[in-house]
Amino acid sequence: MDLFAEGDSRSKTERLGELEARAKECQACGLAKTRNRVVFGVGNPEAPLVLIGEGPGQNEDATGMPFVGKSGVLLDECLREQGITRKHIYICNVIRCRACVYQSGRLQNRPPTQEEVKACQPWLEQTLQIMQPAVILCLGSPSANAIIHRNFRMTSERGIWYESKYARFAMASWHPAYILRLEGEAYETARRELVRDIEEARKKVIQAKKEPQKTTLF
Repeated sequence: MDLFAEGDSRSKTERLGELEARAKECQACGLAKTRNRVVFGVGNPEAPLVLIGEGPGQNEDATGMPFVGKSGVLLDECLREQGITRKHIYICNVIRCRACVYQSGRLQNRPPTQEEVKACQPWLEQTLQIMQPAVILCLGSPSANAIIHRNFRMTSERGIWYESKYARFAMASWHPAYILRLEGEAYETARRELVRDIEEARKKVIQAKKEPQKTTLF
C-alpha cells in the first residue's frame, strides 16, 4: 500500500506504524548484520516538533528506543526545563541501526559511512513526509548535514534558523553525547545552549501554529 496515496484516510500514527514495520525488515546495508534492533523513533506522530540525532548506540540497539542511557537522560532533563516531554515531540535518527565495529573483542560505536546514511535516507524522508513537522531541531552536525545543508559547521551555524524541504523551520544544536564529553564550564555552557535552542524550537512551534503552512512539504 502506498503510504502517501491521495485520499488515504489513515492517521499519521497508523501510517508511521506501517513504515516502522517495514523498516524493521530492512536489509539495505551491512548494518542489518550486526544490529539487534532497528531503532525507528519514539514520541507523538502528530507532533509539530521533531528532534533528529545521528544514530543509535549500544543502549539504543539493545532497547530499540532512541536516546536512552546517559545521553537520553540529559536530553530529557533539558526538555523538561522547557516543559516538554517525549509525548509532546517525536525523536528519531538519521540512521536506524547502530553503526559499530569490532575492537578489542567487542562492538564499538563508530560514525556511519556515507553509504549507510544513503541507504537509510528513505526511512527518514518517509517519516518526515508522513509527519509534515513544522519545526526540526537537529542534534549534532551529522543530522544538520542531512536536514539543513551539507558541510554544516556547528561552531558557527548552531542556533541559526534555516528553511528546509523537510520542515518550515530547521535549526541545529549540540548532541547530548557531545555535551557529556565536556567538563567544567564548557559542559555548563553547552548544556545551557541546548536548553536555549529547545526553547527557541518551542517558540517556533507556537509561531507556526499562528501561521499555518498552506502547502505540504516535499
